[in-house]
Amino acid sequence: MDYIYLGNSGLKVPKYILGTIPFSGTNGFEATGNIDAETARRHVDISLDAGINMFDTANLYSKGDAEKVLGAAIKGRRDKLMLTSKTGFDLGDDPNAVGASRINLENSINKSLERLGTDYLDLYFVHLWDGHTPVEETIQTMNDLVKSGKIRYWGVSNYSGWALARTYTMAEQNGLIPPVTQQIYYTPEAREAEYELLPAGSELGVGNMIWSPLGEGLLNGKIDRNNSAPSGTRQGEGWPEPWVRDEERLYDVIDALKEVADNRGASVPQIALAWIKDRPNVGPVVIAARNEEQLRENIASYDITLTQDEHDRIESVARPEPFYPLWHRAMSSLEKGSPSEIAYLEGYKKSMGME
Repeated sequence: MDYIYLGNSGLKVPKYILGTIPFSGTNGFEATGNIDAETARRHVDISLDAGINMFDTANLYSKGDAEKVLGAAIKGRRDKLMLTSKTGFDLGDDPNAVGASRINLENSINKSLERLGTDYLDLYFVHLWDGHTPVEETIQTMNDLVKSGKIRYWGVSNYSGWALARTYTMAEQNGLIPPVTQQIYYTPEAREAEYELLPAGSELGVGNMIWSPLGEGLLNGKIDRNNSAPSGTRQGEGWPEPWVRDEERLYDVIDALKEVADNRGASVPQIALAWIKDRPNVGPVVIAARNEEQLRENIASYDITLTQDEHDRIESVARPEPFYPLWHRAMSSLEKGSPSEIAYLEGYKKSMGME
């Protein structure tokens, strides 16, 4: 497992990070998995053996129970690994227990630390953009949490490009600590992050950490145009995410992944992960698994390097539409594009038949 610097920071993290949304599976998260503490400890063992020493969770997952399971799984070896968590989603009736306000951030971190059985987090995320809380308040609070030693670094998740840029530049201009990473949704089918988020992260020095690269179970290899999601899977148990704009396009992506997987003797999830990890501007990738077999399979994808033809076969199927001003820039000033966006502009030019 390779280790990379997270954004413009001195923190080195593994290219693959283990996500814990399948841990516990309670409080509305039953469809994601039901990993108990004993099994979670085994997943941590397997991950550490593979060089994956960072574990991602959130107070949203099973409404805190996932943090408790992870805390039990890492007990006695906190110094051998790194932990992340997040806050921001509404978890109850308290009107202040939501968003990116000081009161929620401070209360949330204390509860997460208690559930995880630790006195600090290596990385703490604002889980969603809060357009009602002044961004200055959020930045100052996260700065204070770093200074207090409760967190070492902070990041954001599910922000738009302008919100990320505003947050980062406001922190930097005021001599405060900016976010070092953003966690964003990106798959071979869902590629909206290429419009702004991926280039923005690279240009700002904010690491692009990918969540749910298998489309929350859509790219598990069990779903295609002839087979709906089986029971016992997230998509087969009524999980509401993600939104899919064009189902036919999704099936075309799955067909391409299957074609490459069959030719290689690999699985669809392995090829999807191999494609994501080597895409431009992509930093660490958060993987997850419901059982040991899936975990080992997903980790093994790290050793797969796609050929350019295999990569292009998958890339061409779901290339984002060249919305303005991207079509105009690709058409008339591609050579002026920043290094972080050239690959995407070249793709738009191909879509317009101008290659």
